[in-house]
Amino acid sequence: MDLPPNVTLIDHPLVQHKVSILRDERTGAKEFRELVRELAMLMAYEATRGFQLAETTVKTPITETATRVLAGKKVAVIPILRAGLGMVDGIMELLPAAKVGHIGLYRDPTTLQPVEYYCKLPEDIGERDVMLVDPMLATGGSAAAAIGFLRARGARTIRLLSVIAAPEGIEAVCAAASDVHVYVCAIDSHLNEHGYIVPGLGDAGDRLYGTR
Repeated sequence: MDLPPNVTLIDHPLVQHKVSILRDERTGAKEFRELVRELAMLMAYEATRGFQLAETTVKTPITETATRVLAGKKVAVIPILRAGLGMVDGIMELLPAAKVGHIGLYRDPTTLQPVEYYCKLPEDIGERDVMLVDPMLATGGSAAAAIGFLRARGARTIRLLSVIAAPEGIEAVCAAASDVHVYVCAIDSHLNEHGYIVPGLGDAGDRLYGTR
């Protein structure tokens, strides 16, 4: 598919290698968790590329020198429960000062619409660059709903990080929030009749935590 301008496909060789192992049905829960954490860190590296820098001066063991640091950037990492939790630690290793919130959603069996059952965000969410994280972007319904909940609570700058996406999910998020930049490591073929990404990797939450 032709990528919209607000979608970045991260095709770094290390990322593609780790995604291949992540997909393998033989990969156990421990290794799966480690891979999701590592991929989240690599994705955060790309997602922070546009962060602004400020000039400063430091004294090395040799002499004083001009250098640059992040310009007071405040970040919030918001996982969509439960699978999004697997991406938090990797991002926090890069951005240890970030605050973490949580959004819990379920799909109403009658309306099929996402329903919020839990939302706990930093009080200053409107002052922070938000990284909304979920390993899978399937239909896009949960991500679009989470973006709406964040907006309603004052969030302004939002980035969505998902390891694997379906074209349907990308289209849904871009239609609902064209100003949200989406970062993915793979764009798969389609969704099957059960809403799973094909070829995908199965249920990310079950594989993270060894459940069925």
